[in-house]
Amino acid sequence: MILAAGLGTRLKPFTDKHPKALAPVNGKPLLLRNMEYLASFGVNDLIVNVHHFADQIEDFLRDHTPPGIRVQISDERDAVLETGGGLKKAAHFFNDGQTFVLMNVDILTRLDLHAMLSWHRAQQANVTLAVSQRESSRCFLWDRENRLCGWRNRQSGEERITRPSAESLTEKSFSGIHLIEPAFLQHLGEGSRFSIVDTYLEAAASERIMGYDHTGVDVLDVGKPESVLKAEQLFL
Repeated sequence: MILAAGLGTRLKPFTDKHPKALAPVNGKPLLLRNMEYLASFGVNDLIVNVHHFADQIEDFLRDHTPPGIRVQISDERDAVLETGGGLKKAAHFFNDGQTFVLMNVDILTRLDLHAMLSWHRAQQANVTLAVSQRESSRCFLWDRENRLCGWRNRQSGEERITRPSAESLTEKSFSGIHLIEPAFLQHLGEGSRFSIVDTYLEAAASERIMGYDHTGVDVLDVGKPESVLKAEQLFL
């Protein structure tokens, strides 16, 4: 599933008239780049959620979906539901018992999904999050096993520990890519609009929510005009 419903306020003025999913990097929209990225690892059955300029995304998919890729829409036109709510609305698509990928449309990366999936299975994880040691305003906190224990805002100092550990915890920043077992969807919160970060933190005490460390592998949040310029240098 590619999360493409967001308002993209950081990417103004482009997003005043277009969805951020169609922001071009070297002439190729983010959405198409990530469809091709997933397809390169054999992920050919995609869900895309839509809200902001939803019609433009649907028109683009109708005309530009690469051969061999099947795309279904999760329609959030009535209200943007954030990551957790968006996944909850689309949960019925994931009823085949297979591990699935969830990723933000504005993330570009060279992360090896096959390697991440192998690690996820070896850890018998319910959820695996791609993480790395890099600068960011917020981060997850991990124990020595790379199991989720909490969250910290590096700027404000706010912290949530939901799985206490006697050992010191390591800060690692989330890269916007998740591997999820369908059985985990039962933990999604009440209501229709919520952050999946809250779900992960609440479930961490009982579920194996693991962090796959890909430090050193390119990952870029293309959420601001200046990051588009950087992306055009990294992703030709």
